[in-house]
This record gives sequence, C-alpha cells and structure tokens, in this order.
Amino acid sequence: MTTTSLPTPLVSTDWLARHLGEAELVVVDASWYLPAANRDPRGEHVAGHIPGALFWDIDVLSDRASPLPHMLPNLPALARSIGALGIGDRDRVVVYDGSGVNLSAPRVWWTLHLLGHEAVAVLDGGLAKWKAEGRKLESGWADWKPRGFHPRARPELLRTQAQVESAVATGAAQLLDARSRGRFEGTEPEPRLGLRGGHIPTAHNLPFGTLVGADGTMLSKDQLLLRYAEAGVDLGSPVIVSCGSGVTACALALGLHLLGHRAYAVYDGSWSEWGREAGPPVERGPAPP
Repeated sequence: MTTTSLPTPLVSTDWLARHLGEAELVVVDASWYLPAANRDPRGEHVAGHIPGALFWDIDVLSDRASPLPHMLPNLPALARSIGALGIGDRDRVVVYDGSGVNLSAPRVWWTLHLLGHEAVAVLDGGLAKWKAEGRKLESGWADWKPRGFHPRARPELLRTQAQVESAVATGAAQLLDARSRGRFEGTEPEPRLGLRGGHIPTAHNLPFGTLVGADGTMLSKDQLLLRYAEAGVDLGSPVIVSCGSGVTACALALGLHLLGHRAYAVYDGSWSEWGREAGPPVERGPAPP
C-alpha cells in the first residue's frame, strides 16, 4: 500500500477514513478520565474503537514508583514500552480519545514529540466525531506486534518544579494553567486529596476545553489566537503549560503548536506536585491582568 505523508498536528476524520490500513500508519486510543467521570476507558476501547487502534494506557505508561500521577518514566524504559505497544520509528501515529474535548490525546501527542517522534497527529474531533459520522468501529483488542522505537529526547519540551520556580522568580517564561476557572482561583475543590486550592504565582488561566467547538474539533487559528490573547498570553515569549497532573496541559501545548509557537514546555508535575501542602507558595483568585 502507498504510504501517505501525515498532516500534523491534526488530521480530520475524513483523512483518517481514507488512509486506514496504510503501511506504517498506527492509530492510538489514548482515552483517560478522572475517577469522577465514572468511565472505564479500557472497557470502552474493547467495546468499540477505530479499526486497528491500539490502546495507550496513560496510567500504565507512567512512572508507577512516583507518588505523583502521570509522571513520565525513565525515557529509555518508556521507549521500550512504546515499541512493545506496536509503535515503531517509521510509523505515522494518529491519536484520539473519547472525551469530545481533547482531554488526553494531546498528552500522547506531546509524549511522542518529547521522544523526538514528529510523525504524530491528534484526530480532530476524536472518537465522538468519528461515531457521529457513522464510521466503522471494531471490538476487542487489535493484533499489534512489537516494533523498534528509539527515542531522540527533546528536553526543551519538559519542565520540572525547580525550573518553574525559576521562571516565576525571573519572568523568563509565562505560566498557563489548563484547569477550570474555579480550581485555578481556589473556589472549587481539587479532585485529588491533599492539595491546596489556587494556582502558581503569576500564572494565567485557559481551561483546555475552551479550545474546541461544539463538535469537539479545534477552533480556527483566528479563534485560538483570541483565546490565548484573552488569557493574557504573549505569543512572542516562552510558555510553560500546566494542569492537574500534566495531561490536559498538553491540549494547550497543541494549541500553541497549531499557532506556530514552538517555545512551549509542559510542567509534568503540575498542580499534583505544586499544590501539595508542603509545596511552594500559591495564589488564589483571578489571574493577573
């Protein structure tokens, strides 16, 4: 079969439907949900997924020894896990989730970028749009064989707590939080126990779900520009994105990437690390003007 180049960082459902089954095209179901959603992503995958899709379990492909959720594991170990999953160096990867709002697919998109794999895109509209269009699904588990995956790490896409503290102190980068307005301002409880309310000092707020329209597809570039501008983001300066545990922050990174802004990084520990009782100072209330 002919291998077609992959439009990145988004592909449409029409594009994917035309190219399903091509050589070196891997579809990945990256569905993940907070416990309060009361959803079973593995069970939903088995019940019905895009034909041939493999399942990337964000909880499993994380550092299980860390007390923080969804922290990246040792990168060579992660690369071995990705290869065992069925993704190889030459593969074009299309990632989707079942949230309808790009909740978790961008996390896998960003992870592969961090490992130097550029041929990866998010399915615009995700599984919800695919289903709404009456497209084919299959059940069970796809039969994928292990592949060779060799990382070429890009550390500039990742930030630690110490690096974020330095950015707060020096103003070297803007901070942008993907959580809800209430969680950001400290007026809503955190979904995880033991965390303070509020946000990292100097941070701005852009809830990740505001970057998509009613059908779950990404807003136009003009609309995205307006969203980031309204949040107080200067696209001429570096941006560090964060959220509750480093998952939905990647939706903000995807939006920046779509706008041609490449000086972005994800704070992997995010509020699960910063918001701990013994963590660094926090602010409450609205974002700075």
